[in-house]
Formats: sequence, C-alpha cells, structure tokens
Amino acid sequence: MVIRVFIASSSGFVAIKKKQQDVVRFLEANKIEFEEVDITMSEEQRQWMYKNVPPEKKPTQGNPLPPQIFNGDRYCGAEP
Repeated sequence: MVIRVFIASSSGFVAIKKKQQDVVRFLEANKIEFEEVDITMSEEQRQWMYKNVPPEKKPTQGNPLPPQIFNGDRYCGAEP
C-alpha cells in the first residue's frame, strides 16, 4: 500500500501550508515513500478524501482540511 498525503497546493491559509510542509518533510526525512494528492487539481480526489475521513474525525462544520493522510484506503489521520 502507498501512503497518500492529501494536500491543497493553492491554499491561501499559511497554517495549512505549514502543516502540509511538516508532514511532507517528516515523511522525506524518515525515507517513507508517499504520494502527494493535490485536491485543488482533482474534484474526484477531493470528494474521495471528504468521503473517506471517518465521521468522528470530520469537523462539525464544513469539510476536512488538508493535510489528510491515508495508507491505501485506511485513514491514518491529519496534522493537528
């Protein structure tokens, strides 16, 4: 299975960009193979991410924000 990190390359939020960079740097530093999935470039991938974040991990309002991490189809979490 491949680790997939769902990101938003065109996010205007500095906090989101920093969290995304932290996750990517951690994986790279630990030589963990992963794939970045840019949800701003694919509506299909964005919807997949929204649908597969477990209900108890979704925000009370709105959709889950990146970065979100999956191992194959298994949800691993988000950067707090």
